[in-house]
This record gives sequence, C-alpha cells and structure tokens, in this order.
Amino acid sequence: MRALTIAALTSVLATGAYAQAPAPPVVAESTATAIPGVIAAGTKVEVIKSGFTGTEGPIGMPDGSLIFTETQANRITRIDQDNNSTPFLENTNGSNGLAFDSKGRLISVQTTPGKALIGVIYPKGQEATLSDNFDGKPYGRPNDLVVDKKGGVYFSEPGPNAAPGQPPPAAPLSPAVYYVPAGGKSMRIAEGIVRPNGIQLSPDEKTLYVNDTAGEYVLAFDIKPDGSVGNRRNFAKYPTVNKTPTGGFNSGADGLAIDNGGRVYVVSLGGVHVFSAKGDLLGTIPLSL
Repeated sequence: MRALTIAALTSVLATGAYAQAPAPPVVAESTATAIPGVIAAGTKVEVIKSGFTGTEGPIGMPDGSLIFTETQANRITRIDQDNNSTPFLENTNGSNGLAFDSKGRLISVQTTPGKALIGVIYPKGQEATLSDNFDGKPYGRPNDLVVDKKGGVYFSEPGPNAAPGQPPPAAPLSPAVYYVPAGGKSMRIAEGIVRPNGIQLSPDEKTLYVNDTAGEYVLAFDIKPDGSVGNRRNFAKYPTVNKTPTGGFNSGADGLAIDNGGRVYVVSLGGVHVFSAKGDLLGTIPLSL
C-alpha cells in the first residue's frame, strides 16, 4: 500500500484566525480512512522532512521533487526524491504562495512589509513585478495565488498578520481577492471575506475557490470572460470550525488544491478535508500534531 507523504509543511495548519502562529510541532504519523478515488483505508500519513521555518506554497515538480517557501528564512527550498533538502532560491522578498505560468515562470506573492507584490521570481534574469498596488494603494500582505491558462493571476489579500490574541493592524486595503490579467492592472473581484487565504481554479477554469480562515465555508465563484467573478456561494462547510472570543469563526482553513477529477482538498484545523466537485464531504485525511 502506497503511503501518503507530507513534507512537514505544517504552517498551513493555521491555529488562529488573525495571528501568525508560531511554528507548530512536528506532524506525527497518522492513518487515513478510505476516500474512494483518493486514498485507501489504512494508508499511513508519513512525515518525510521537518525543521523548516514558515513553510507555504508547495509545488510538485516534473522531476518528482517538491519546492516550497520558507517565509521566515526568505527562501524557496527543494526536497528531491531521496528526501534531500537544498535551497532552490534565496532572497525571495518573503515569498509565500507559488505558481508556475504557461511560460514556465515561477510567480510568487511577496510579503516583505513595504515591498509586497505579485511578481515573477524565477528564472533568474526574468524577475518582474506584475502588480504592487490597487488604485495606488499598496498591498498589505498577499497570501496565495493561482495562474490561469491566459496568464492572469488570481490572488488573495487578507492583509497583515497580527500578534497572537490581537486583531490585524490597519492596512490601506481591506481583505479581498484580486485578479491581474496578463499585461493588465489589478482588479478587485471579491470583498466581504474576513481572511481570504488558499485560492484555486477548477480544472475547466470556470470556477474559482477561496478559503476563508475566519469563516465557516469554502467559497466558490463563477468566472466571467474578463476574469472577474460572480455568483458567490458557499461551496462546502468546513467540518471543524471554532468560535472565537469575539464571536467570529476560526476554521484554520489555509491551503487549497484541486485534482483532475475536480475534487477539492482543504487543509484546516481538522486535517485535509476532501470534497467532491459538488461540495459533498468525501472524507478527511487526519494529521496528528
């Protein structure tokens, strides 16, 4: 039976709706129950590597390796098929979410205070800023992104993180989701999301999914021809949601992924939740902290 491996990218398991949580403990081995078409019952969830700082934005590479950001170390790290880790790119301007475009360029959301932007970070010599403001106002702390087939970039902007137990600091822009068309200016396409986080497209690129770390639901939107969105709806309810002392919600929802069958994977406080393309909960892959 093939094991499901996790590279200890545990910072995606947010522990507070508004705070940048301290590095969580190493993930212990756990065992999954059956999720048809996804994972067999009894499959062990194994830690393949740990000891990283501020891990985000994992991407599987064609050669079987994995790259991801270490936001606190200001670098992108690579783990090869033999579980060896090496720096992939240094001095990444606090890169968080990552995605490749159709040209093979690596695009990241870059979060250094006062220098936040969406831009090409690799290959060397092709670095470029795609967007660093909306209507002249700088971004606070963009989080995640996904690139469409036309080269446009959707990204989430929850605003700056806060100290534990404190509300987020004031920012020029309120939390929102944006779209940067290829060669164009940033468009604000969705507001009213408390802490927009993980973001992904359906395989046919007709639907945009957005996690809300401080909400009860994965959100879905229909995509219009110009890249804007409409028909906002609650796609699926997170199985594990806590109430905050102020009466809000903390789902811990962070990373999002979509497979070729349209299944939606959400990392939250309860583990990795797997939903059908219709929003039905198919099961949860447990993560033991």
